[in-house]
Amino acid sequence: MVNTLPNRIRAEKRRNGYDATVARSSVTLNITVLGAGAWGSALASLARRNDQNVTVWSRRSEVTLAEAIENADIILSAISMKGVRSVAGQLRDIGLSDKTILITATKGLEPDTNLTPSQIWQDILPSTPVVVLSGPNLSKEIEQGLPSTTVMASHNELAAKTAQHAFASDKFRVYVNNDPIGTELGGTLKNVMAIAAGICDGLELGVNAKSALIARSLPEMIRVGQIWDASPETFVGLSGLGDLLATCSGALSRNYRVGFGLAQGKSLEQVIEELQSTAEGINTTRVLTALARKEGLDLPIARHVYRVIEGEITAIEAVDSLMGRAPEPENILPAVAA
Repeated sequence: MVNTLPNRIRAEKRRNGYDATVARSSVTLNITVLGAGAWGSALASLARRNDQNVTVWSRRSEVTLAEAIENADIILSAISMKGVRSVAGQLRDIGLSDKTILITATKGLEPDTNLTPSQIWQDILPSTPVVVLSGPNLSKEIEQGLPSTTVMASHNELAAKTAQHAFASDKFRVYVNNDPIGTELGGTLKNVMAIAAGICDGLELGVNAKSALIARSLPEMIRVGQIWDASPETFVGLSGLGDLLATCSGALSRNYRVGFGLAQGKSLEQVIEELQSTAEGINTTRVLTALARKEGLDLPIARHVYRVIEGEITAIEAVDSLMGRAPEPENILPAVAA
């Protein structure tokens, strides 16, 4: 298998040039997608529609991980949060070319370290350019060929633009930015808020309540982003507000379905069993709540979602508690020192 990434792209990648000429979508790249679930399959479909050379690998694959990534120009990780560190370690042991780009499409926070997926990848593979993919991307709609948009974010602009051109099409519009941590946190934290939105709809609280919930979710997400020096503006873009709206919209979101089920009086165990897939928002809620305690962050929505998940209060008690808080100013963006 011949690596088809043009030599001029390789040279520019070595220089990390920000004005580099990048590969057009007509250039065939070797892309390995790690993860054969709904999300990984949808992203693999996008790459195939762009005539990219795609290999999909999972733990059940007949080929080894080393065989799957051989000659890969891009490795796209769509594995669950709990598998990121293990697979990253395997790739380190295999050894990656410094020309290989790693795209992470996983959303979550690592329980023991509070690290995001991109931080884990970059820590274990420090010489590999890491790109974060996140946006309002419901996998079923992507599989159906419906119009979608996303963000490819990286400190390495050439890596982001190469990823952009590898996946961009008339059905999948791809933007780039240089705030990977903000982009990643937007896609991670909105899962917590989607559980809250599911609770809201499950209790039939109406459009006013749900609209307020979504609007007040943004300040909480921005507050968390400040810990990592993420740009507040990123959270009002596609990977923040855009993904928040998509994930809070209805039953295509697994995290929304978790909240909806809890509002109907089902136990978390019952909801997970009926879901038959991973809802990263559950783990993220737990990690986020512990982080908020440690950092002294005021995250009322996330805190109440946590209490419902843990069975400390019912869904309706959470609503009563949120609505009964003391009046306060509407602060959305963090104050900036003069």
